[in-house]
Amino acid sequence: MKPENQTSISEFLLLGLSQGPEHNPILFALFLSMFVVTVFGNLLIILIIISDSHLHTPMYFFLSNLSLTDICFTSTTVPKMLTNLHTQSKSISSSGCITQMYFFMVFGGMDTFLLTLMAYDRFIAICHPLHYSVIMNLRLCGSLVLVSWFISIMYSLMQSLLVLPLSFCEHLTIKHFYCELAEILTITCSDIFINYILLYMVTGLLGIVPFSGVIFSYTRIISSILKIPSTDGKYKAFSTCGSHLFVVSLFYGTGFCVCLSSGISPSSWRSMVTSVMYTVVTPMLNPFIYSLRNRDIKKSLQKVLRSTLFVQ
Repeated sequence: MKPENQTSISEFLLLGLSQGPEHNPILFALFLSMFVVTVFGNLLIILIIISDSHLHTPMYFFLSNLSLTDICFTSTTVPKMLTNLHTQSKSISSSGCITQMYFFMVFGGMDTFLLTLMAYDRFIAICHPLHYSVIMNLRLCGSLVLVSWFISIMYSLMQSLLVLPLSFCEHLTIKHFYCELAEILTITCSDIFINYILLYMVTGLLGIVPFSGVIFSYTRIISSILKIPSTDGKYKAFSTCGSHLFVVSLFYGTGFCVCLSSGISPSSWRSMVTSVMYTVVTPMLNPFIYSLRNRDIKKSLQKVLRSTLFVQ
């Protein structure tokens, strides 16, 4: 590209979900309610786990981290979208866009890693129950989470630093409701060969490796459950991982739909709607899935409610 066609920009325009100003109030109310439910639902899970000593186990340690990550994941996109819907503005500053993109990748990557760690935890609990307390000790669990944070932060930082020196042409509209890396790369005038190589290689690696770990864990888990002679034993074993399996299916299922819809009709309104499932709906549903399908969480929630009512 010729230098005269490049410009240093101060803001981008987010296309957003709204197809017209008349839809803004409805979308604002919808996403505000979803955001409130997501934050309070996941905060409740965290508080229940912290307050009940019986839940101070590796499984719930990973779950509390997942709930915290889901709060942060949703908070990177929804507040800005709500602001734009309320003010009927589509603008986002360049620094704000890069910051949003960075944290979106950090927390999105952490979601993937934590779901994999939770699958590994269930694999050890069901397939190697006698060695569970020895293998899944506090030091290992903390180290696994710290390594996951390190990888997510370093990858996101690397991608963000590669975006900073890019130059942009006349079209500064990002055809999404948040600053997605792939969308930003489509409107640059610079040579982005290295960006795409890193995007596809690392994203593929961070997607395939954790997903393979989940598949391996649940293959072994299902194989072990089928060997249990009693029906009650099978049900009890499966109930310990049923909620997580449902969340994994929801997370990867919606993520796969996002990739599929983007590949078939990139930058379309349908693709953005599909992304809502991945970025907003899934984090909102996680607390309900774990609270409704998990006996320990339900018992702890009942204790908290009883103690609260008793104090009042």
